[in-house]
Amino acid sequence: MFVCMKTGLRKLLFMTAILSFFTPARSQEYFDIDLWAGAPKVRSVDLNDTAKVRVFLPGKGEATGRAVVICPGGGYSHLSMENEGYDWAAFFNNMGIAVIVLKYRMPNGDSEVPISDAEQAMRLVRQNAASWNIKANDVGIMGFSAGGHLASTIATHGAKDVLPDFQILFYPVITMNPDITHSGSHDNFLGKNAKKKEETLYSNDLQVSRITPRAFIALSDDDHAVLPANGVNYYIELYRNDVPATLHVYPSGGHGWGNRESFKYHNEMQLDLKAWLRSF
Repeated sequence: MFVCMKTGLRKLLFMTAILSFFTPARSQEYFDIDLWAGAPKVRSVDLNDTAKVRVFLPGKGEATGRAVVICPGGGYSHLSMENEGYDWAAFFNNMGIAVIVLKYRMPNGDSEVPISDAEQAMRLVRQNAASWNIKANDVGIMGFSAGGHLASTIATHGAKDVLPDFQILFYPVITMNPDITHSGSHDNFLGKNAKKKEETLYSNDLQVSRITPRAFIALSDDDHAVLPANGVNYYIELYRNDVPATLHVYPSGGHGWGNRESFKYHNEMQLDLKAWLRSF
């Protein structure tokens, strides 16, 4: 009798394990907010292109008070909202970190359009800090590719009320120098006939100062879309200005891997980022 009960228990545990394996993971709960309740600070050429944020909050018992605003990439012509945005919600929420994914408007040659959206997203998070269980002095910004350029622009140009407390940059466009930049991002952000003064202003490696927030930078050595020199030069300037920073260059992976498990160094990347986030 004892053996039968033990065998039955084993079968029950086995079936439970199988069912739990095939049961889809619970989707993250979220809510959307139109970024500009009234007229936006800067009007866009495309009036149908609106700015929004999607907010993913960890449970009250798990919340650490930290938050990150995510700027997906897309060459300033479109946005990779899933792979470089929404797909990161579980990763951060499981660490007790709130996630605010920004759908910013495309510049169409007017750099102030996405910049104003990113600044407003930072303000929105801090204005709602108390109700969202967020610490207003622990709000970071994260960006991928062209979104990395936008994030690093806020980190190097932002006024005190929008300056992030930390920055996370994945294979970022950093410079607007035509010799090194991603040409599509350059042309969409500043226009094809941008003045040298504008290119220098938004070459964010040249704008680093001692008040620039600490940074995590990750990229692939074989990235031929956005040259690794972008992220490497940014790291060097952070180092020169005594800004805490870490640079991870993975041997391969190319560009645009985001949070895809198919990226060969996906697990290492997540462990590296977790370790960094726990370091301060």
